[in-house]
Amino acid sequence: MYSGNSSDIKKRQRAYESIEQYDCQISTQVINEFNNICIKKLKIRINEIQNFVNQICSYCDLAYIDEDTINIALEIRAKYEYSYYDNLMVASALERDCAYFISEDLTDGQVIESSLKIKNIFI
Repeated sequence: MYSGNSSDIKKRQRAYESIEQYDCQISTQVINEFNNICIKKLKIRINEIQNFVNQICSYCDLAYIDEDTINIALEIRAKYEYSYYDNLMVASALERDCAYFISEDLTDGQVIESSLKIKNIFI
């Protein structure tokens, strides 16, 4: 969620370009991880976090995690061995029939379940 990070201007710009380039979906898992980092690590005020969350949700469809998402994440974990929390985000993307999963941490170019391609927009 570099679009909310003012410390890396190039990554922030690329994140905004990607939001404009792709039909964006964002998982509640991503929002929750972002909020946790903002609160604990970055010590950002709650109203600023709320403003950013509202802004990103105005650009992206919000994908909710439910029982099906959890089960898909567990199945993906058995096949690809990413962290469970990464698998929740990947499962959300699969449920939404996304073509790409934007990630700096997962393996660029890997295809999950023959349909979802991991893409690192920062390389």
